[in-house]
Amino acid sequence: MNAIAPSADERKWAALAHVAALAGIVVPFAGNVLGPLVVWFLKKDSMPFVADQGREALNFQLTIFLASAVGFFLIFLGIGVPLILLLFAVDLVFIWIATFKASEGVAYRYPWSLRFVTK
Repeated sequence: MNAIAPSADERKWAALAHVAALAGIVVPFAGNVLGPLVVWFLKKDSMPFVADQGREALNFQLTIFLASAVGFFLIFLGIGVPLILLLFAVDLVFIWIATFKASEGVAYRYPWSLRFVTK
């Protein structure tokens, strides 16, 4: 990433990349990935900070999606529902943190995120 502080417009779009994951509430099982994907795709070539944060949000939401899929299969063992609820809570907390950090111009890194999409 560049050493220049992100503009107000970049910070707004980067925060949107994180909060767009809440589309998963409206479109279950895919919205949490589609929201950050759309923002990242639209701005990745013109705004470096948004490209970085959009990729970060997309990777974390792909990780959450994969973990939720595992949780779905674990429903049959009786531990899937608590796991999915825990994932939902963790996702909300980290989306909240990432959105505020990005709005401040700070490049946020999600913990426990698999890196599916790279530069």
